[in-house]
Amino acid sequence: MLYIIWPIMAYILGSIPFGLVIAKTFCNIDPRTDGSRNIGATNVARLCGVQFGVAALVLDLLKGFVPVLLASTWNDSPLFLSFVILGAIFGHIFPCFLHFRGGKAVATTVGTFFAVSFWSTFFSGALCLAVVALSGHVSMGSLTLALAIPVFLFLTGNFGFVPVGMLVTLILFWRHRDNIYRLARGEENPWLKSSK
Repeated sequence: MLYIIWPIMAYILGSIPFGLVIAKTFCNIDPRTDGSRNIGATNVARLCGVQFGVAALVLDLLKGFVPVLLASTWNDSPLFLSFVILGAIFGHIFPCFLHFRGGKAVATTVGTFFAVSFWSTFFSGALCLAVVALSGHVSMGSLTLALAIPVFLFLTGNFGFVPVGMLVTLILFWRHRDNIYRLARGEENPWLKSSK
């Protein structure tokens, strides 16, 4: 039952659209219809200001971190926690509260892996931030993060989480397919600009 209940709970928590709630409450803006039309922290920062983007980022991170951390107190099996990780991530991507149309789940992904492997996530996040600082593109940093997570999971000895790390890499690349296309064509906007 744990393999069913905890992923479902993680999915429900992951479905809470914090970016949308913040943008509509404090800025009277619907991020689904403006900017990049994404409910994530980057678009909220573009539309409402950095402070609101940071708030969305932290809350999206926590909705991945909290269910995985709590689940680990019941069962620390990598297989079990991998299902919980995927539950939270799919909650953000396919939220039950928004007709299953959500965001890209980068912050939620970071939160889930922080709960099971701090150092691999820390190194992956540091590399992500470095790429964003150098390129000016959050999407490029996000793709770097996606590639780095399974690598650092392996290098830090967290072998049981490497398979889910690789699966999440594929999920994040799929969610960023439009960004990849724009990056390839040189049309991706820097993170502080709204998408046209």
